[in-house]
Amino acid sequence: MEACHSPEQPNMTIYNAMVVTIVTLEVSAGMWINALIVSVICIAWVKKKTLNSNEKILLLLGCSRFWYLCISWIYSFLSVIYPNYLHIHPRRQTAEGVQSFLNCSNLCVTACLCGFYCIKIAIFRNSFFIYLKVKIDELVPALLLGSVLFSLAIGILSYNISDKLQCTNSTGSGNLWKVKFQMVEQFFPIYFFTGFGYATVFMVAMFSALLLLFSLWRHKRNMQTNSMKDLSMDAHIKAMKSILSFLAMYIINCTSFIVTMIYEAEGENPAMFLVYVCLFAFPGVHSLLLIFSNPKLEKTLLRVLSCVRCKVCLR
Repeated sequence: MEACHSPEQPNMTIYNAMVVTIVTLEVSAGMWINALIVSVICIAWVKKKTLNSNEKILLLLGCSRFWYLCISWIYSFLSVIYPNYLHIHPRRQTAEGVQSFLNCSNLCVTACLCGFYCIKIAIFRNSFFIYLKVKIDELVPALLLGSVLFSLAIGILSYNISDKLQCTNSTGSGNLWKVKFQMVEQFFPIYFFTGFGYATVFMVAMFSALLLLFSLWRHKRNMQTNSMKDLSMDAHIKAMKSILSFLAMYIINCTSFIVTMIYEAEGENPAMFLVYVCLFAFPGVHSLLLIFSNPKLEKTLLRVLSCVRCKVCLR
């Protein structure tokens, strides 16, 4: 009986093998894309000895997404193939704490990027908006530091909750729903703080994207009214399509994230697997969208892909 519960005993089924394969491919692509962003910005940093605000945000975003995908893959692999390995204290708590920190960092920096683009690009005559446009470069370091500190707090809280939940599950007795209700009641202030923080991050990203989209649409309509159809209008249309793509991805990502917070994946659950596929897809797909909206990153990506294609052809 002990051999069946050994951490070294793999839990390999056809379903588990399929899950690990798909997640590995998805995570590998996302890590490669974000590693490219980090590498290009770091090389530029070494050459110029400085970074602008946009590059600072992209650098932190690329790093947080790279490590989030890496840690999430390790955690998912162990959960699927070696589930008993995580039952040893404090492996699960540490993994969930680090994963929460990196995921929250990813979401916060994404919101910072949306807000930065909105303030820099959008045109509104509001005095407060004009003030932000002037001061945004000075505010970026403080926003990034605040994002890291908030993410660190979320990671620590996630570790503590996971630790106490495991202790309750291992020592608790009686009605399972009663135990869960008592835990929710005990951690309600923490859940409220975490939920409020995540809701604020989501709202900042959504409203920033919508405001930028509205500003671009209004400017495009003015150009059409004045018969100014040129390259600028094509650029506006391309930017609007990118923002709409981001909004669609972001809404799916937010929905998937909320589902994972409410429901736990138990056994072979295809619905929850699709939810996690969406979560793992967002960091890579959105970063790819950022690459194609940045000429320097796009040129580097095309150069790398052409080199890879040449090597494959030579073989």
